[in-house]
Amino acid sequence: MIPKVTMIGGGSWATAIIKMLSDNVTQKEIFWWMRSAEAITHLQKYKHNPNYLSSVEIRIPEENISNDLSKVIDTADYIILNVPAAFLKETLKAIKPGQLKGKKIISAIKGIVPDENLIIGEFLHQKYDIPFEDVVVISGPCHAEEVALEKLSYLTIASVDVELAELFASMLSTRYIKTNVSDDIFGTEYAAVLKNIYAVASGICHGVGYGDNFQAVLISNAIREINRFVNAVHPISRDIKESAYLGDLLVTAYSQFSRNRTFGNMIGKGYTVKSAQLEMNMIAEGYYAANCMHYINKKYKVDMPISRAVYAILYEKHSPHIEMRLLTEQLN
Repeated sequence: MIPKVTMIGGGSWATAIIKMLSDNVTQKEIFWWMRSAEAITHLQKYKHNPNYLSSVEIRIPEENISNDLSKVIDTADYIILNVPAAFLKETLKAIKPGQLKGKKIISAIKGIVPDENLIIGEFLHQKYDIPFEDVVVISGPCHAEEVALEKLSYLTIASVDVELAELFASMLSTRYIKTNVSDDIFGTEYAAVLKNIYAVASGICHGVGYGDNFQAVLISNAIREINRFVNAVHPISRDIKESAYLGDLLVTAYSQFSRNRTFGNMIGKGYTVKSAQLEMNMIAEGYYAANCMHYINKKYKVDMPISRAVYAILYEKHSPHIEMRLLTEQLN
């Protein structure tokens, strides 16, 4: 039986995943929930997302695009979550745990649920009784913009149930998408959260005037911070140099498409958090993640000077110039 797949969210990554799925899944079995009725009408009429990756043709039936969340969830065998982590609770507030029972939940979210300070898999498990065996995590290194251009990209699909990960990976594999499978849902999720914080740090450094030499030192220290933290949270055998960890960090910290790096660059140049967010008109997950990780790490007490510096700049309003200068004395 061909599974019915529902996408929840309307951003660029949602559009990219719909594009991948359309090459492998019967299009009448793909459903899409979006909040904006105006965006839905545009998609149905013109077959393009009006706000994100508008060059991508959307070929799924117009009746499969809806803002009725319960309807598209009840229809689905697989549910892909792709709303910003900060808005996940609000999006799902009317959904009861029974509606998700027996469904496979795929997280394409690179963030932590604020207030709860939980990665997406933990949030689903604790609040909706979803077994970890039914949770799948999509991680990079992969930018949606390059998927739209059909440039060769790699994804890591992680699940405790490796067979489920392999099945879902096959649904995303195309001539320009290669997939790897992992059982490390905790490590890949936390690494995806942390790399956004380090991309903000990378942008801040660029904004205050540091060059490529220091950026290289910053990111080599960042992968060590990720390694220390994921080993403290979930100590299993993993190779931190794999694409899901190091590769995802590199592309997010250096790419022209990185929202987190762009946000950090604006902060480094003197923008306030609010003014940077308004000008970007996009969510930089690293902003919320810096606050969540600050509180999570009170439990684990891992040495994380870069993450701590980003928190001080964004939430304690410390000078980016001073914090980055202090950071230069702590890295090697």
